[in-house]
Amino acid sequence: MALNSINPTQTKAWSKLTKHFETIKDGHMKTWFKENSNRADEFTIKWEDFYVDFSKNRITSETLELFKELAEELKLDDAISKYFQGDIINHTEGRAVLHTALRAPADAEVIIDGANVMPEIYKVKGLIKTFSDAIINGTKKGYTNKPFTDIVNIGIGGSDLGPAMVVDSLSFYANHLKPHYVSNVDGDHVNEVLKRLNPETTLFVIVSKTFTTQETLSNATTIKEWFLKYGTQADVAKHFVAVSTNTSKVEAFGIVPSNIFPMWDWVGGRFSLWSAVGLSISLAVGYEHFDSLLKGAHKMDTHFKEEKFETNIPVVLAFLSVWYNNFFKAESEAVIPYTQYLNQFATYLQQAIMESNGKSIDRSGNQVDYQTGNLVWGEPGTNSQHAFFQLIHQGTKLIPADFIGFTKSLHGNKDHQDKLISNFFAQTEALLNGKTEAEVRAEGTPSEIVPFKVFEGNKPTNTIFIKQLTPESLGKLIAMYEHKIFVQGVVWNVFSYDQFGVELGKQLATKILDEINTGSVTSHDASTINLLNYYEKNS
Repeated sequence: MALNSINPTQTKAWSKLTKHFETIKDGHMKTWFKENSNRADEFTIKWEDFYVDFSKNRITSETLELFKELAEELKLDDAISKYFQGDIINHTEGRAVLHTALRAPADAEVIIDGANVMPEIYKVKGLIKTFSDAIINGTKKGYTNKPFTDIVNIGIGGSDLGPAMVVDSLSFYANHLKPHYVSNVDGDHVNEVLKRLNPETTLFVIVSKTFTTQETLSNATTIKEWFLKYGTQADVAKHFVAVSTNTSKVEAFGIVPSNIFPMWDWVGGRFSLWSAVGLSISLAVGYEHFDSLLKGAHKMDTHFKEEKFETNIPVVLAFLSVWYNNFFKAESEAVIPYTQYLNQFATYLQQAIMESNGKSIDRSGNQVDYQTGNLVWGEPGTNSQHAFFQLIHQGTKLIPADFIGFTKSLHGNKDHQDKLISNFFAQTEALLNGKTEAEVRAEGTPSEIVPFKVFEGNKPTNTIFIKQLTPESLGKLIAMYEHKIFVQGVVWNVFSYDQFGVELGKQLATKILDEINTGSVTSHDASTINLLNYYEKNS
């Protein structure tokens, strides 16, 4: 059964929220903190090793009550049930959305087409563990009987961004295998990776559900040709494995059936790192850490499924995002992790969020007349403070931001950690309070400079404080954003799990490539024709 289709702007709660917005839109959070000494406690959720402070937002308790009413009108609880039960909520593609099943315990029951899929999931987990262990401990070797030293993941989109982000984030837990990721069809990319590799000790993991993705197959073919300069076709079986559903094409490539890890239609690409797509994670940090990642995500799944809305972390974060996007007309939000380990986290979230909810057609097939989706961007603090924070502090755009920090560092350097966290706290306080003209003058600032040093403040932030970056806590964090995406999609009445918008450019690229190869340009706009001609003359 598909999700309900309800235009949020036609609900009673939306009308109430609109009126409520008019009454508080110009209010300053500083005033609300003074008026309510319990505000910080009232707007903080403590769960497991997570401390989520959302008190520095332009909301009151009434705002949250009205969003709860909206959730009830939009039947959010029913949508969550359908999400976890395997209903066909990816309606346009006729699929369930069950990446949550990939991290459920073995004794769970998840029914798709009348069958419990959990035994199949755990069978594949067993294959991942056995294979990872054999590569890591050196019992499975390359064609010259040397143990593997490097792992290359070949994929694009969700087959690259998720695993690459997790491996980078968990590099503290890495073993001796050196991971590499090849995604872009740009030949310079793949060749830069290849020049650092030894064919005798490198394992290649090709990740493509259909085994037809142009970028992935082009890179895989180039890598195979490079490998065959050293090894034989028979040696391919020892150095190449695949994550795919297209067994015949994988075998034709030279990969043996025992080195093919299956995927399922009910796992969308951008939510697939929990599946065999995460094989490179298991290889890079070991299966036990990969399993801890899954267990952390499952804990967040349980929290999201069972917790009441007002203390449900993904639900509250989704409400806040809708509040700024649709009422304050803020078009973007920043994600600022105060750890270098999460260097790729915002990049990962860009696909997860913008590919999911970047839609302008509602679930009834009608054009929406309200904003959906939001731009997501960010970099780790403190680097970002010396880059784009000027815009957040004193620019003309309202940019809500999530600040993600950890109470303990992994290497234990307390001096560095104290300096990092002091910045973490200081930035959200500065964004809240700003700096008044009187405060600037009191510093002895020349009158003509005073306006340039005034900070308006009242800039909203969430502080997501976690005890330590572990595989389990990372699993919780990723799942938190996944469920936030789901709730936003329910509110905006869009299908979050298709991505037809990426297909048109692919189709045109196939046509243009054929024209480049044949030298026969057909009908295009004048600009494209000029560009093709320029390329032909200069390539």
